Amino acid sequence: MDKALFSEVIACALERWSPRIGDPTIMGWVTVAAYALCALMAGAVAWRAPFPRATFRRERMFWAGLALLMGFLAVNKQLDLQSFLTALGRCEARLQGWYEARRPVQREFIILLLALTMLGGAALTWVMRHTLRRIWPALIGLVLVAGYVLVRAVSFHHMDALINTRLLDVRLNWAFELSGLALILWGARRMLRSPGP
Repeated sequence: MDKALFSEVIACALERWSPRIGDPTIMGWVTVAAYALCALMAGAVAWRAPFPRATFRRERMFWAGLALLMGFLAVNKQLDLQSFLTALGRCEARLQGWYEARRPVQREFIILLLALTMLGGAALTWVMRHTLRRIWPALIGLVLVAGYVLVRAVSFHHMDALINTRLLDVRLNWAFELSGLALILWGARRMLRSPGP
C-alpha cells in the first residue's frame, strides 16, 4: 500500500471511529471487571506462585504475559479498539473498490484467524508441555478468549449474529468470553493455592 492510500485509509477510519465506551451495559462492565481480575490474579501468580526450578522462568513468563494481555483487553473492552481495525478494513476495501465483494475475504480471514489461534494454542501447549498439569485451565481459557476476541475484531455480520444470539436470556458472546475468563481465574487460583513444586 502506498503512502497516499495509507493516509486516506487512516483518515477514513478515524472519521468512522473515536474512542468511547464500547459496552456501557452492566454485563459490559462485569466483563471489564473479569478481565481486570484475571490480570491481577495472573500477575499475582507470576509474582508469588511457587514454580518448580526447572520451569520457573517459562511459567513466570506465561503468567506475566497473561497478566499484560488481560490488562490490555480490560481497557480494550471499553475503548473498542477492534472497531478501529474493522473501520480500517472497511475503508481500505472501499478505497480499493472491492467492498461489495468483501464477504469471501471476511470468511477467509475468520478461518485464518481461527487457524492461527489454534496453531498459537498448540505452540504454547508445546512450549509449556512440562507444566500443563498446573496451567491447563488458564491455557484453555486463553485460547477461548483469544479466539473470541479475534473473531469479534473481524465483525463479520453472520458471526455477529451468531454470538449475539440469546439462549435462555444469555447472549452467546457473554458465554464464550466469560467462560474463558472463568477458566483463567480458576487456573490462577489453583496456582496460588498450590503447596509448591
